[in-house]
Amino acid sequence: MTDDLSTHPRTTPATPTAPAPQSVPQSVPQSVPRSAGQDPRMPRLAELPSFAAFMAEGWDVPDRAARTVPGAADAAAHHRVRLSAAHPGQPVVVAAGEAPVRSNDTRYDFRPDSDFAWLTGCGVEHGVLVMRPVPGGHEATLHLPEPARPGDPRFFADAAYGELWVGGAPGLDDWRDALGLEVRPLGELDTALAGLAKPLLTGPLDPDTAHRHGLGVSAELGRTLSELRMIKDAWEIDQLRQAVDRTVEGFAAVVREFPAAVAGGGERWLQGTFDRYARTHGNGPGYASIVGSGGHAATLHWVRCDGAVAEDKPVLLDLGVETNSYYTADVTRTFPASGRFSPAQRAVHDLVERAHRAGLAAVRPGRDFADFHTAAMEVVARGLADWGLLPVSVDEALSPQGQHHRRYLVCGIGHHLGLDVHDCARADYAAYQGARMTPGMVLTVEPGLYFHEHDRTLPPELRGIGVRIEDDVLVTEDGMEVLSAELPLDAAGLERWMAR
Repeated sequence: MTDDLSTHPRTTPATPTAPAPQSVPQSVPQSVPRSAGQDPRMPRLAELPSFAAFMAEGWDVPDRAARTVPGAADAAAHHRVRLSAAHPGQPVVVAAGEAPVRSNDTRYDFRPDSDFAWLTGCGVEHGVLVMRPVPGGHEATLHLPEPARPGDPRFFADAAYGELWVGGAPGLDDWRDALGLEVRPLGELDTALAGLAKPLLTGPLDPDTAHRHGLGVSAELGRTLSELRMIKDAWEIDQLRQAVDRTVEGFAAVVREFPAAVAGGGERWLQGTFDRYARTHGNGPGYASIVGSGGHAATLHWVRCDGAVAEDKPVLLDLGVETNSYYTADVTRTFPASGRFSPAQRAVHDLVERAHRAGLAAVRPGRDFADFHTAAMEVVARGLADWGLLPVSVDEALSPQGQHHRRYLVCGIGHHLGLDVHDCARADYAAYQGARMTPGMVLTVEPGLYFHEHDRTLPPELRGIGVRIEDDVLVTEDGMEVLSAELPLDAAGLERWMAR
């Protein structure tokens, strides 16, 4: 990581000729301390007129193409029409946000707010979409920070926007052409917001800007967007198909690395294999990849991935590639590291498979969202009762006052999927768990059994076995489609798939 003694990221260069800030939050942390006065051994480059003049000359034009995913702009325009119809006459403001700080002046990778991406097809940090009511709908304007090019002191002095730091950057006209959307400088945002009457806000808007205009995040707008995003259009479904296909390929890449993981690479070797694949063939992992060998597979969100991979233990892989359009898959399979399940491991996997198939069979348009949950849970409870693991009858365990089988399955077994791995989470309960399944919904079905090594209610042969099976499922007009069907469900099928 390079630092610069003349300035630091996300600050305005210390020069009287520098352009004014663009309503971008100014970060306090910096790469190195700065002197209160001038240090002649390390002069501030932005304050040297001769240096600034020299840096303004002699540059060719770099690649400044505005990179968008094909179809994203048209899909976003359609999404804005749907939002406009849901809030007629109401101004709307949607912010992209900024990358979170990791330490000092270093940040994590930027990923735009999902609602912003859904409405713009754009992934520019600090972008703000303003939808102003007009007769017949809304007029949309996207406010973006302007890149700093040769001739602007920020070109070399601003690590956030200077092209010398970040590379060739599209201009506002480039984004206007790519998105089919009016694009204005971020510096005009204050004026635009001042002309709105009680706008609804969502997304992480710069706190200073929000305070100046008396804006707070609107739960109503967040709920509307979550509920609109529940029904995917054809373009979104295609993006999810691509995410799932890349994820299945990523599973194959990981399984090929089992010998290296057993030999010493461990869980992190497998996690790194998938994450590298996701960054090569998409935007990256859609969430923290879960890789759990042996007893770690029973920990629901084992993202530490710091254990060994034992040859005689199953490995639970919960993985998803996020596409460059920010749609993610979410798929889980449990594989025997040796290529063959033991009898006890296979028995657990077979029970989870039966529960999974019962859950899939309950995914149909018009059925209650909770139906696939209850169908899978009934199979789990009966199977555990057959093994003598329930202290009560199956009926009592399944009752609202019982739920004893949930000791081994405390999580839910499905959720909406889309731009977020747990998509549409701000929807109203009645529109989510209390609703009926509708064509265009994309859901996960993911029952499992999690037998912890330190659980004394279990016989020794079951302790330390964790199994989850998760598929991504599209609700269709007459049924459902398993988007991740390329991965087998049954133990024998997984063994054959591994052998291939």
